Amino acid sequence: MSEILSPEVDLHVHTIASGHAFSTIEENARAAAALGLKGIGMTDHGPSMPGAPHFYHFMVLGFIPDTLCGVRIFRGIEANLLDEGRIDLDESYLQNLDVILAGFHADCGYTGTTRDDHTRTMMLAMENPLVHIISHPGNPEFPIDYEAVVRQSVATGTALEINSSSFRRTRRGSAPNCLEIARLCAEHGAPIAIGSDAHIAQGIGEFSDSLEAVTQVGIAPEQIVNRTLESTLAFLGLDRDDA
Repeated sequence: MSEILSPEVDLHVHTIASGHAFSTIEENARAAAALGLKGIGMTDHGPSMPGAPHFYHFMVLGFIPDTLCGVRIFRGIEANLLDEGRIDLDESYLQNLDVILAGFHADCGYTGTTRDDHTRTMMLAMENPLVHIISHPGNPEFPIDYEAVVRQSVATGTALEINSSSFRRTRRGSAPNCLEIARLCAEHGAPIAIGSDAHIAQGIGEFSDSLEAVTQVGIAPEQIVNRTLESTLAFLGLDRDDA
């Protein structure tokens, strides 16, 4: 089995703009640089989340430099999944972002109640070519058909996140779900993203639980879209001259 090294890029990182996180983008970049990371996402919560930034925030992310402290900044969002696979930011704004995560969050406008509802909503969102990554799909509050979602990941090229925070800090009960998703991703060759879901600079690059899970189930290194800066740029379509 090939050795899985810690990813060079952490695409799931929040700033104080999310309303319940504690570090600025510069503090996050400094922390990432100290760890030797080559890139981080600025993926604050979508506007349907209580306390999240207004949609204007996502209009002006062009003010953020491409690099801070020598670290590539990927301007993005962790959008909220809504009914019929919609997300809570208009396409005209999404087109100007580098990376778009989408996931279920409570009290953000989604009205589905059943496993079938959640699965259908997630799979519809994965058909949107602007959505790159489904965040924390192992959330037990929103059970899904893992096999169907993993097959959709393969079909659409949408990465499923193995979220390190879900193993120890948030979404109690996620760990076995995340492990099963990782196992199915290994079986079907689905793309995955490893993310810290850091809400403070000191949590950036904390991948240990996710790395243990993907190693345990036999994920191939090339399935990890953020394993290097180069693979991240290629996955996001930012390695082209016209990007």
